[in-house]
Amino acid sequence: MLEETSGPGWLSEEVKTGTTIIGIEYDGGVVLGSDSRVSAGASVVNRVMNKLSLLHDKIYCALSGSAADAQTIAEIVNYQLDVHSVELGEDPLVRSAATLVKNISYKYKEELSAHLIVAGWDRKKKGQVYVTMSGLLSRQPFAVGGSGSSYIYGFVDAEYRKDMSRTECQEFVVNALTLAMGRDGSSGGVAYLVTIDETGTEEKCILGNDLPKFFDQ
Repeated sequence: MLEETSGPGWLSEEVKTGTTIIGIEYDGGVVLGSDSRVSAGASVVNRVMNKLSLLHDKIYCALSGSAADAQTIAEIVNYQLDVHSVELGEDPLVRSAATLVKNISYKYKEELSAHLIVAGWDRKKKGQVYVTMSGLLSRQPFAVGGSGSSYIYGFVDAEYRKDMSRTECQEFVVNALTLAMGRDGSSGGVAYLVTIDETGTEEKCILGNDLPKFFDQ
């Protein structure tokens, strides 16, 4: 006899962003990117989620792990940075944002399952990319994360160069995301990019048909 179920199995599963996220510094700013697929088990529950979350005017984070956990961390840090900037009378530093993310991740490491890359521009250190996870805080020239990252480590290690231009970094991020989406079943959809520098932020969504053709269609 079959047991009754209240709905599809994915409704009772933890929603995770099986994903690919990447950030890279260039002289003058940063480029942050992600795919857009959200999955729960074997089911795709959202094809076009923007996983690049605003923390402050020139600071963003890229989300991976549990979608609910990652979004909650981003919302808390966004609120704390708003209060912090009012108290200071100036924009917060990127490292301050990354430290807040790191502190929350570490304090609730048993309850939360999320990995955020924090990137942005500030008046002191210009463009910066930080990895934050379970108490770790590390500035890196570029960083990748999510389930798709394991498929592209060879590519990013081989293709990364110091002193790449803004346009070259954008192309680097798009190519890495495209390769990950082609290999990782949990990554897919469209590619979201945000480029941040002294003048502000530029957000871009690249549809699947406009991504590079690395694979036979």
